Amino acid sequence: MEHLARIPRAVRLVQATPSTEKPSWQRVLKSIAQVEKRILGLDPGLATLGFGGISIKSELATSASLLDFGVIQTPAKTDIGERLRTIYDDMHLLLKECKPDLVAVEKLFFYKMGNTILVAQARGVLLLVLAQYGVPTIEFTPAQIKQALTGYGNADKQEVQQAVARELNLEYIPRPDDAADALAVALTAWFNI
Repeated sequence: MEHLARIPRAVRLVQATPSTEKPSWQRVLKSIAQVEKRILGLDPGLATLGFGGISIKSELATSASLLDFGVIQTPAKTDIGERLRTIYDDMHLLLKECKPDLVAVEKLFFYKMGNTILVAQARGVLLLVLAQYGVPTIEFTPAQIKQALTGYGNADKQEVQQAVARELNLEYIPRPDDAADALAVALTAWFNI
């Protein structure tokens, strides 16, 4: 599926053999630092569904690392059932590749009535796949995402995208916009953990 960028496979952790001696603080901190938490952010849409994965190296982490971002696209002239099936299939592939510990989804926002219905259909398929996969899921409104990233619930898209680049130490704003929005959702989840 050419339209689906792959997120790198999860790093396998090797568990240490239990010891009878108490671990030193250095060993404890080192083992905590080796734990990786993956958060996948999703910006639902029928034509374009944005995704963005971030990694938090430990519970004490003060910064997130970018894993990958991209979009799942469905052609506008394709039958609605086929478009939803593409989202279903590609979401399964994405979840298998990413192996997220948490998925954050942007809540439905009402645009034009026709567009909202199409987004709701795609969102329903998305939530079904997440339930089948059994991954914990959290949802945020657009205002909550803007507030988390900029401190202002009515921030514009450019302010949010600049905050995404700043938080992930990127020298560029991720494109397309749907992928940047998905990274904003993932960062909001991290801020709220």
